[in-house]
Order: sequence, then structure tokens, then C-alpha cells
Amino acid sequence: MADRPFAEAETLDRLIAAHRDQPGGLLPLFHAVQEAFGYVDDAAVPAIAKALSLSRAEVHGVLTFYHDFRRQPAGRHVLRLCRAESCQSMGSGALAEGLKRQLGIDFGDTTPDGRITLESVYCLGNCALSPAAMLDGHLHGRLDQHRLDGLLAATERL
Repeated sequence: MADRPFAEAETLDRLIAAHRDQPGGLLPLFHAVQEAFGYVDDAAVPAIAKALSLSRAEVHGVLTFYHDFRRQPAGRHVLRLCRAESCQSMGSGALAEGLKRQLGIDFGDTTPDGRITLESVYCLGNCALSPAAMLDGHLHGRLDQHRLDGLLAATERL
């Protein structure tokens, strides 16, 4: 549509149509948009708001409240480090600091080469094997620096 700058307007229109009449359709729509594009572009907010009869502020508020929704493309690999209590008590804090230094980025950022997006999560449901992380949807437990280095090395080969 010419009235909005979103690059994939046709696909967005199709996704909106599929969720427009669904009660509480905003979250499922965000999931569908992120699945289709890899993120929810801020430029899509006005169209989503209009279609669901919500204000832009409401749509933006929901989008920014949930950490699972990305507002920019992720790197080729997504590394999510658990920072909940169990993982913290087993050393994820030190792993987090070392990881940020090693990659040269903070949580929510992507390495300059686009290889890794680092995300902070608060529970991966793997407390018995703390500290835990998820790399590209695959759960890894009992992490230490050596195992974490192995995960990072694997992203270079993939």
C-alpha cells in the first residue's frame, strides 16, 4: 500500500486479515509477522493499529513490553542466555559479562558482522541444568565458559 512505508505491505495485509477478527488478535498477529519477516518493523505499527482499531501507542506498548518480539532483524544466530534466579546462582552472571565482552555487544544487540544476536531471557525452563542458554532454538544446559565457547565456535561453522 502506498500510504505506508512498510516494504512487505502485501504480506502484512494478508497476516492482518487472518488475525483482524480474532479476539485478542494482537499477540498472535505479532507472532505471525515476526515469523514471516524475522521481526516486527516499526513501520508496520500504524497498519496494525488501524486494522485492529487500536491506537498506535497501544500497539507500540505491547510490542515493546514483550521481550520475544524483535523490532529489527536478528543475526544469523540467536543466542539467548538465561538470567533467572537458578541460572544466576549457578554462574550465568559471569558468563553474561564474559559473553558481552567477547562479542563486543550488549543484550539486545547483534554483532557488527551480523553473526550473533545476544538476548537475555528470564527462564528457559531448564533450571535443573543451570546455567542454560538457547542457540537457534536448541537448549543447552550446565554451561561453563568452555561449553559456551564451543557454542560460539559452532556459529562460525554454520
